[in-house]
Amino acid sequence: MALPVTSRLAWAQSYPSRPVHIIVGFPPGGGADITARIIGHALSERLNQPVVIDTRPGAGSNLAAEAVVRAPPDGYTLLQVTTANASNAALYPDLSFNFIRDIRPVASVSRTALAMVVNASFPARTIPEFIAYAKANPGKISMASSGVGITTHIFGVLFGKLAGISMVHVPYRGGAPAITALLGNQVQVFFSPLPEPLEQIKAGKLRALGVTTNTRSQALPDVPTIGEYLPGYEASGWQGIGAPKDTPTAIVDRLNHEINAVLADATTKARFADLGLTVFASSPAEFGQLIADETDKWGKVIRAANIKNE
Repeated sequence: MALPVTSRLAWAQSYPSRPVHIIVGFPPGGGADITARIIGHALSERLNQPVVIDTRPGAGSNLAAEAVVRAPPDGYTLLQVTTANASNAALYPDLSFNFIRDIRPVASVSRTALAMVVNASFPARTIPEFIAYAKANPGKISMASSGVGITTHIFGVLFGKLAGISMVHVPYRGGAPAITALLGNQVQVFFSPLPEPLEQIKAGKLRALGVTTNTRSQALPDVPTIGEYLPGYEASGWQGIGAPKDTPTAIVDRLNHEINAVLADATTKARFADLGLTVFASSPAEFGQLIADETDKWGKVIRAANIKNE
């Protein structure tokens, strides 16, 4: 009876013996990619092996998720899990995989507010002014997103519903091209994870009207929460790491331990704070419960708004 346990422990102790890949479902330069690179760099030092960040954008991050679902369950192919993975269950009813069943939670990594961002030349400087402008100019507000049905879209849909305004949705393939469109005045507003527009906000090229969480962000302490003007509005993004479902518990526990150690490091905390992220450590079971709860929450929003992937 002791032999299998000893073998599993030896396996965990010898892992990893080659580079580990983290698959990110969004383009380089976006919030998920930035966070994965911070974690990957620190994790490589603790594992004594390179951690390679592999961006595979497409289908609202489903291409990346499917790649990990079909990867060998040996701990060498991991997924950067985001809020989009929770919402995709309702948005893509014909997926070839079930995320909750087929991806094993490893560790949560961060929570973040999204910022409601406009170009610095946009006439509205506050949320009430934005709402008034949208009502006075129906059909003239275009809202960028990183893709249909993901946080940058559904957080904006929730805002529009509570504010009583209509915005034209313009999806892009990731946060970086959406920011580029906003800087070029091709769209008027973008609900963006803070890491993506933060430097442009500080440089005065973009203006943050509000943040989506129920508390203000330490990165933008002077920017109000949207809920201060629209009671009941609250939404936050989150990220973590997942693995193929049959990945051995010993490997998952080893990764969870090392990731949580990275998150406890003062350097990581400071880097996250600079990007408007909050460290969010958990056990695999706790992260799994979050994924289940968020899948239920955003599924209800998507169905109520009749959001379709077209």
